[in-house]
Amino acid sequence: MADSNEMTINLVVLGRTQTGKSAAGNSLLGSLDFESHLSPSSVTTCCSLGHSCRILGITRRNGCELALRVRVLDTPSYPHSSLSKEQVKHTVRSGLAHHFREEGLHLALLVLRADLPLCPDENDQTIQFIQELLGPTWKDFTAVLLTHADKAEAAGFSEEAYLHKASSTLLSLLSSVQNKYIFLDNQKSIIKEERTTVLRKLLNFIRQNNSRVLLKHDKEQN
Repeated sequence: MADSNEMTINLVVLGRTQTGKSAAGNSLLGSLDFESHLSPSSVTTCCSLGHSCRILGITRRNGCELALRVRVLDTPSYPHSSLSKEQVKHTVRSGLAHHFREEGLHLALLVLRADLPLCPDENDQTIQFIQELLGPTWKDFTAVLLTHADKAEAAGFSEEAYLHKASSTLLSLLSSVQNKYIFLDNQKSIIKEERTTVLRKLLNFIRQNNSRVLLKHDKEQN
């Protein structure tokens, strides 16, 4: 924390191709840092770090308002249309070490589409990948970001109704990460109020984990 009146949170987005990882990162940053568009192949091939401007009106400390800065690491998807699992894993590990080695990672966001069912094989593959990346405490540092929530809403599902109808695979995943999940409305995510709500939820997840971080190394170890 460079300024006593500022707080920085470090996030990484992980997930499969076309789940909306890069778009979600842009929503969190309030910018268009990451390339994001419909494509028949995986769009992101390397890690990229995006920075938000100072965000006010989100959080306070000891009665005083803090300016929040958000840093998001966008990553290649897994499975990937042109990169092997080992190539993706090496790329993401290198990106995490390079960008978050000093301050650590606060939260990994597993991005899933709310408008598509989560199948057991897909879930097992994704979880194994995250475990290999983050280690045995991955559940403490992972939250689920359900994108395209606007499509689920258009189909008549409130968040409560959606979870009532959700597959046991998704419910088990949410339970394993202590029900740290957020629905992201792709149509409203650019609205300031919607972004504020999402960032406050992320901060609450981080506080629930006692503001611990992953991947931090002392300078003497660098």
